[in-house]
Amino acid sequence: MTMRKKIRLLAVVCLVATISLAIALLLPFDGRIPSFAETLSGYRPSEAWLLDRHGEVVAVKRIDLRVRRLEWLRLDDISPAAQELLIQSEDRRYYQHGGVDWLALSVSGASGLLHLFDGKRPRGASTLTMQLAGFLDPSLSAAKSRRTLAQKWRQITAAREIEKSWSKREILEAYFNLASFRGETVGIHAAALALFGVHPSALNRSQSLLLMALLKGPSAKPAQVANRACALLTAARAGDPACAELQSLSRVALDRHGYRLPQDSIAPHLADKLLDQAGMRLATTLDANLQRYAIQSLREHLLSLNGQNVRDGAAVVIDNRSGDVLAYVGSSGEISDAAAVDGVSALRQAGSTLKPFLYGMAIAERRITAASILDDAPIQLVTPMGLYVPQNYDRDFKGAISARTALASSLNVPAVRTLALVGVDRFTRTLRDYGLNSVTEDGDHYGFSLALGGVDVRLIELANAYRALANRGVWNPAGYLPGDHATKGKRILSRQAAFVVADILSDRGARALTFGLENPLATRAWTAVKTGTSKDMRDNWCIGFSSRYTVGVWVGNFDGEPMNDVSGVSGAAPVWRDLMDYLHADGGGAAPAKPQGIVTQEVQFSPSVESPRIEHFLAGTETAEIRLVADGGARLSGNAKILYPTDGTVIAIDPDIPIKHQRVQFSSRGPENVVWRIDGNAVGNGGEIGWQPTGGRHRLTLAEADGEELDAVTFEVRGSLSP
Repeated sequence: MTMRKKIRLLAVVCLVATISLAIALLLPFDGRIPSFAETLSGYRPSEAWLLDRHGEVVAVKRIDLRVRRLEWLRLDDISPAAQELLIQSEDRRYYQHGGVDWLALSVSGASGLLHLFDGKRPRGASTLTMQLAGFLDPSLSAAKSRRTLAQKWRQITAAREIEKSWSKREILEAYFNLASFRGETVGIHAAALALFGVHPSALNRSQSLLLMALLKGPSAKPAQVANRACALLTAARAGDPACAELQSLSRVALDRHGYRLPQDSIAPHLADKLLDQAGMRLATTLDANLQRYAIQSLREHLLSLNGQNVRDGAAVVIDNRSGDVLAYVGSSGEISDAAAVDGVSALRQAGSTLKPFLYGMAIAERRITAASILDDAPIQLVTPMGLYVPQNYDRDFKGAISARTALASSLNVPAVRTLALVGVDRFTRTLRDYGLNSVTEDGDHYGFSLALGGVDVRLIELANAYRALANRGVWNPAGYLPGDHATKGKRILSRQAAFVVADILSDRGARALTFGLENPLATRAWTAVKTGTSKDMRDNWCIGFSSRYTVGVWVGNFDGEPMNDVSGVSGAAPVWRDLMDYLHADGGGAAPAKPQGIVTQEVQFSPSVESPRIEHFLAGTETAEIRLVADGGARLSGNAKILYPTDGTVIAIDPDIPIKHQRVQFSSRGPENVVWRIDGNAVGNGGEIGWQPTGGRHRLTLAEADGEELDAVTFEVRGSLSP
């Protein structure tokens, strides 16, 4: 092309550009520019925040997966260095123009005309206000290719509209919050935290230089970003930092695959449950300090059980009066192989934790008292599934025992006998009244194993059921949001029966038979507590309450693996005690006052199976003496008789317990100097012995030392006998 033709083409282009510009300036913007207030109110972060009762953030949950935007920041919360460098790099005459820098636009236009002939990319002239117009109206932004002339004119008119109603500070503030910096990261709040781990108010000059360089190429490689930052550094004539430092910082900050914002989430499971809208800031009933302490206690204790195959745990704390959930720890975090599982809401086998509700029901119906004698001796019950033969945790039987001792020491056979008194169907309905919503089947489905926790329950529901005992038999829902659960309660248990059950669960002497006097269930304040362990050692519980709080702890393995030698006292109880002591560090936690309708008096036992003591009775059920009859399985007197197994018993080998650790407990009534024989072979002496089972049908005899046979039964052992 000749020089004359180039000059003619330039003239035509200039004429067209001048006419187009004149038209653009005369015509108003054909869209609608929102006000600053509208932009602020319409802004939605990609995250949602969970707050504790004092306004502290306890969890952050990402809702919008398309972008990463954090909360809107005021201009005063952004580093002065970043503000200065933004203007220096993007719009030097920002405070002198009204949205369009005509000088820069003219230079850019001339440069564009010259580059028509050399193929180079022309220099841009978009002001901060013009760029903001593109953020507010995507149709004004450049597409994958360069922005069209029409888009440019519309952007100019939009920028002039913005400047009419927005202040310069508002424009800067919106720009910082709406600009894309890197990948999915939008806004300086997310960019500063994702790239440098600092709040935008703390950005130094080096970090600010790199962020401003990213505005020109959000997807550029670290070296390119550093070069742009270095060029800006030179233009700004700043002496610190050096370009080499920028190169190093750029590699560290940008040479990664993906960016994760630091999140201080100490209640992630509750956040998953409650947060569902981007930008939410939801206040809850949690107490952040208590939540942190519960997490620490749970993790430290699980680490102390190293080698016993227990990795997971959960804890919940509820305020008795209000029902506020004060702590919600869903897992052990990094200790767990399944940290995302919510142990507070997960279904786990209840173990012995249902016994207080069973005994409370029987006491309220005046079927038993706390002093009633229950027979802890072998029993077999006929069920549709066959014989049910319960065993105690230690596979031993204690004989005649009071209901107080049976509940506090968590004996199984007396609980099954008590369930037979009240009825399985009625107990099933009562558990549902306590809010155990997982108990959905009828009594026949669960059978007598329900007394020993043969049903899956949720920690939050179980803890709230214990809270009903703490509140003297009145149940109402617990909740996570302030005032959201302030509903009128319903009475499940009489206040007198609830008082007796709580008194039993607080009795250190009554639980000593199984747990000893020194154990983690003892706390500084008055507390009532119950432990539980599932039959296969997969679940371990400790649930209890003071006059002010109810605390529930579960430990186990989310994948269902059994623990090694972990009981309620060694597993969940130490965490429960830590929480109770923390909650009552300032004192308090006095024992509940005795309600009307309770008679307290001394009771004696004849024979003296237990020592005389002061006992609480529902009015009308009190007695000064408990006298045992000769029969009834307490081995008080009478002729020699095999109590267990009974004739025709079928004994099943437990597949979860190695055969070398399994024993069948033979029990008799009568003289102690007797000999036990299996198929004619002597296997032990005394009123009770433990026998390692062997498969097949067997004849068991009880004989005197001189060989005279006193009693005999036949029984069968079934199941796998592999070690």
